[in-house]
Amino acid sequence: MLNAPKQGHPAAAATLPVTANASSGKAPADTSTFAERRVAAWVGKALRVEGRIVSSEDLTIDGSVEGSIELDDHSLTIGTGAAVKADLTAKTITISGAVTGMVRATEKVDLRETGSVEGDINAPRFVMAEGARVRGRIEAGTRAK
Repeated sequence: MLNAPKQGHPAAAATLPVTANASSGKAPADTSTFAERRVAAWVGKALRVEGRIVSSEDLTIDGSVEGSIELDDHSLTIGTGAAVKADLTAKTITISGAVTGMVRATEKVDLRETGSVEGDINAPRFVMAEGARVRGRIEAGTRAK
């Protein structure tokens, strides 16, 4: 975005936002050929999502989601402090926050000590840490679908 002086204000040179690393003293790199380098998607603490999330990469949720989350062959992480009211489907699901809804993993569900689930859990492998809470039915083992 270009910040130009407004009419009636003292003259000032137009400026572009600078994102250089202050400690290095180097100018910012040319971003016109920017290549995305992230490995996973992220829903931050300040973000609230309502609806259906479908991702073809790993996803971490630290904010609030209501709806459904589908990751198929990828990993889903529900961070500490996250509030999720959704049905979850992913390869592996790690829960450290609060989930209300059905949790279905094709490989593994890992419920950490700060995590809670209110709903059914279905996965071939299920790990639950001391202090974690579940209110629902758990189906685990080779017969889980």
